[in-house]
Amino acid sequence: MKLQLAIDELSLEQALKQVDKLKQYIDIVEIGTPFLIDAGRKAVEQMKRKFPELEILCDAKIMDAGAYEAQLAYDVGADYVTVLGITDDLTINGCVEQAKKQGRKVMVDMICVKDFATRIPVLEELGVDVIAVHTGADQQQAGRTPIEDLIEMKKYVKKAQIAVAGGINSKTVEDYIALQPDIVIVGSGILNVADPVYEASLIHSTLTR
Repeated sequence: MKLQLAIDELSLEQALKQVDKLKQYIDIVEIGTPFLIDAGRKAVEQMKRKFPELEILCDAKIMDAGAYEAQLAYDVGADYVTVLGITDDLTINGCVEQAKKQGRKVMVDMICVKDFATRIPVLEELGVDVIAVHTGADQQQAGRTPIEDLIEMKKYVKKAQIAVAGGINSKTVEDYIALQPDIVIVGSGILNVADPVYEASLIHSTLTR
């Protein structure tokens, strides 16, 4: 089970410093969508250059021009790129084909996908690597958690790995581990606490015990 650190609101300089402190506890660094908009592809490039031992995910949330946009991320060092599950199959197929050319991976973000039973078999047939439960920040503020969606997703995923994100921290992570996802994604639950290193160590120890 891997721990993915989602970085959204830091500057590139701040992010590099935080990852340097947290690197022993994390497996994947996510260049979150707001971070990507702010810092551009150089965030992916510099993160991979400084931490080659870590996997880097570019949370591009691709919605169109799949092959080209995936290539833009892979060319600067991304190991994963995200594409939205609600987009067209041709777009997702373009991402998958580009990933195969470069030996990289595609994660599908299932935010706003309502029919898992119908959509997940199609995504697996397209050859995606990871399917991710994602409860967005706006949904979290309304009181929604990813647990229900993770339980539902487990019914239908047969081949892809499963990732889960949305308000997870050291106090709630055991609830998710019980459902055995492959990747647990934590952002503010680590970065917005008084001691991010301690929090990351708690979550890491829970995942690996």
